[in-house]
Amino acid sequence: MFIPAVALALLLRVPPALAVPDSTHCMAAAQFLREQQHMITAIDPDTIDDWRSRTRVVSCRITAAGGTDIGVQGEAVRLYERLRAAKWVRTPDPRDSPNEGSLRFRWNASDCLFNVNREALLGTEAEGRVNEALVLKPGDTRYQVFVMCLPVLPAAPRSPVAPHVT
Repeated sequence: MFIPAVALALLLRVPPALAVPDSTHCMAAAQFLREQQHMITAIDPDTIDDWRSRTRVVSCRITAAGGTDIGVQGEAVRLYERLRAAKWVRTPDPRDSPNEGSLRFRWNASDCLFNVNREALLGTEAEGRVNEALVLKPGDTRYQVFVMCLPVLPAAPRSPVAPHVT
């Protein structure tokens, strides 16, 4: 269903200029996942409530499925090492998730948050499509990568932390 940009802007509470679905920020990450990780990928438009910049941004997401012969944890490490080797850089002040289960990397004008999972967790149509299309090699274990990409935005200033009172 097509929703005009102005109506979409009202629905999403973002300025009309930002309401046009844009998947360009996902292109490099999806290409990386296909070529370097040999994954099946799907790109969809999205609206991201970006906690880092404290803004709502119309952008895109990537749902990917792949197979690994070194285990999901090892594959996550390998993915992040390959991103760095391909010259993706950590964003300034990334504020990633605990234990680095998700890492934010920058490529040109795009910031992408990469999440590696053992199993399908989203229940989306895209997740179903990539999992159905994936053919595992004997001995491989399926794993998922979910990526949210948006235009490069400056991080919002951090709030001062109140001292702990006992």
